[in-house]
Parts: sequence; C-alpha cells; structure tokens
Amino acid sequence: MKNTAAAPTAPLLLERNGAIATLRFNRPDALNAIDVPMADAFLAAVQTVATDPGVRAVVLAGNGRGFMAGGDLATLRADPVLGAIDILTPLNAALLLLAQMNAPVIAQVHGVAAGAGLSLLLMADYVIAAEGTRFNLAYINLGASCDVGASWALPRLVGVRKALEIALMGEAFTAGDALRMGLINRVVPAVDLETVTTTLAQHLAAGPTMAYGAMKRLMRESMDRTLSEQLAAEKDAFVHCAGTEDFRAGVEAFHQRQSPQFVGR
Repeated sequence: MKNTAAAPTAPLLLERNGAIATLRFNRPDALNAIDVPMADAFLAAVQTVATDPGVRAVVLAGNGRGFMAGGDLATLRADPVLGAIDILTPLNAALLLLAQMNAPVIAQVHGVAAGAGLSLLLMADYVIAAEGTRFNLAYINLGASCDVGASWALPRLVGVRKALEIALMGEAFTAGDALRMGLINRVVPAVDLETVTTTLAQHLAAGPTMAYGAMKRLMRESMDRTLSEQLAAEKDAFVHCAGTEDFRAGVEAFHQRQSPQFVGR
C-alpha cells in the first residue's frame, strides 16, 4: 500500500509503501534547493518515521531533474546569517535522528547532487546513483565552508587528503568518479534507478532491523573509540541483539536450513 502524507505541492513528500518510507524533496523548479520550509518539513518527516517501529527502511529521493542542488540561494541572499541558521538547525536535527535510527537509509540520486545535496547523501547508509549524475561539494565556490555533516563523513569515506581536494577545488565530478572514490555504492541506468532502489529497500526492510541499527552505530562511532572501547561496544551490541526475536529466528532458521523470517524486533 502506498500513500503520501502531504499535499502534492508540499516541499517534501512522505510516502509509505509497507515498511519502506520515502522522503522525497519536492521543489523541482528549484532543483530541490533547501529553503526553510523544506528544512522544517524534512525534520517533521524524519521525526515521524523515527518514531514509527513499522518503518524498516528509509529512502531519500528528489523530484524533478535532480536530487538536490544545495541550499536555497534566494533565502541566503535575503538574510545570509539568519537564513543559514534557520535552514541548518532543522537539517542537523534530522540527520542526527536518521543516524540513530535502526532502519537503513538509502539515498536515490539523479541529475545533480551539489552542496547540501552531496553532504546529505554522504550521511546515508547506502547510495544508488543514476548514470549521468553530477556531483559537486561547491561550498567553496560561494565562499562558504561545508555543512550538513560533510566534514564528518567525507574524510571517513575518502581520507583527509582527498576530502580536502574535493572541498577546496570545488570541481564537479561524475557518478563514475564518485563510485571509484567510495562516495556511492552503485551506479545504474537512469531508467532503472527507481526499480533498483525499491528492490534494495524491500530487501533491507525484510532484514533484522535491530541488528542493522547496532551495525550502523558501531561503524559510525568506531573512529572515535580505542580498540578496547570498540570491543566493549561490540560485545554490548551483540548481547543486545542476542535478546531479540530476530536473533532467535536467525539461529533457528540456520539449524533448520531455512531462510530466516525477520520481524524487526
């Protein structure tokens, strides 16, 4: 069953298809550039899915010709400081919630991903891009530093030296470049983007959601811990997972030589 919890003209559409929630940026005439209403709507949608145990996979997507062209320059031109604060405050809150969710987050990217659009997809757990997509961190071209988690995610994905090159040069690169650098997971023909993303989301939504969440947190927090601390965190996470219905189902299915049927608990 598919439904949209917002008017078609809303700056962000929240769609549900079973256990999959799709957050679709919806300012196609502005290449989905983030203004204050979109940032607020994004946070509200993330708060909705983060508190819904029935959501077991999240997809981020954009309507129109591109995923997202970055921050809305009209907003930033009118009042640069206040505009930046009003956009980034809800965006940051939304990103923290997505990172803390057990459900995997997939970015479905096409057309263009620049500025905050590139930063946002870097924070996803899995990224699928259409052939022909163009990427650019772009902040330096406006005389700005990066935001939306780029300075946290980019060095972890490509190393500090390459991250600085991407950030300081402000040059566009292709989906093939992004794949080679490890910024995205897969490149597919544009006509197949929706289908491939849906197939992946369905696969993840049928998986052990609690274990996904534990794995996300272990991976993302590992670089801030010593080995001793990480081993302790792994032990705590495994013991917690061992008490879930999904772990019991997985072990039983292994012994029965069957495929496990996970319920996300």
